[in-house]
Amino acid sequence: MTNATIVSEETAWGWALVTSTSSGTTLDAWFPDPKLGAPSSADKDQIAPEAVQPSEERDSLRDVVFSTERITINLQQPVADTKDAYLRLHLLSHRVVLPNSINLDGIFGHLPNVVWTSSGPIAADYYAANLPRLKRAGLTAVGLDKFPRLTDYVAPSGVRIADTSRIRLGAYLAPGTTVMHEGFVNFNAGTLGTSMVEGRISQGVVVGDGSDIGGGASIMGTLSGGGKQRVTIGERALLGANSGIGISIGDDSVVEAGLYVTAGTKVHLPKGLGAEHPEPLTVKAVELSGVANLLFRRNSTTGSVEALPRTGAGITLNKDLHA
Repeated sequence: MTNATIVSEETAWGWALVTSTSSGTTLDAWFPDPKLGAPSSADKDQIAPEAVQPSEERDSLRDVVFSTERITINLQQPVADTKDAYLRLHLLSHRVVLPNSINLDGIFGHLPNVVWTSSGPIAADYYAANLPRLKRAGLTAVGLDKFPRLTDYVAPSGVRIADTSRIRLGAYLAPGTTVMHEGFVNFNAGTLGTSMVEGRISQGVVVGDGSDIGGGASIMGTLSGGGKQRVTIGERALLGANSGIGISIGDDSVVEAGLYVTAGTKVHLPKGLGAEHPEPLTVKAVELSGVANLLFRRNSTTGSVEALPRTGAGITLNKDLHA
């Protein structure tokens, strides 16, 4: 997975509360205030803030130890270790950097598969070996994954999330975003403005201001199948319920409910494509990627996928739902 680095700052840093196994494997790192740039002389002389000071040195039940560390990383280089990976994910979820703007190469190899619990992370092998004792202590597992829940580390302002287990750390959620129960947002993906999310936003995908990802809708990312197409959703766009796309959708465009449009889908344009090509024609959907003011639908008589021009602004979200 390659992400073009467009952030001008070469470095980022922050104080972290680090959780490690007793054998020294880092499980996670929490950065309450990640920053771009390098720490100043005053920052270097500063004592770690109280937020990252551990209340205890170890938790014998989970077999973990805690430490406070100041971490500085090079954003233009691949991910170097687990603490580096967590700082990059925090930069995204704190809305310090945009999706697809920093180098995330190697992140999977540096994130251990962790059992996430109501009391914090536990090494997967330790959890399996001590499950009866952990259950008797009242500890509950909520996930087994490389990525934790966003809200265990960040509470983004101006955002509503109905089911926090469906938003990974590293998601970027702009103020005004509402994620309903079946919505999902992966790391290095998210919304750039007020949006309704009832479907799936995959890794690398960004959704423009005023857009609606309908219930059960799916947006292809670049993690599965070796895909290279970077998908974006324009402003005031609508993906109908149970629709799906593998191309970018332009501003003020609509994809009909239940229609899946991949890059290779043959799309018929009954009215042509603008003044240069006014006659009807058929193209691959990728040729319409990012084109504004289109309605993608399936002709109920012929069964063919069509794209028709739309006029005016796209959808309007209910302001009361996003206040």
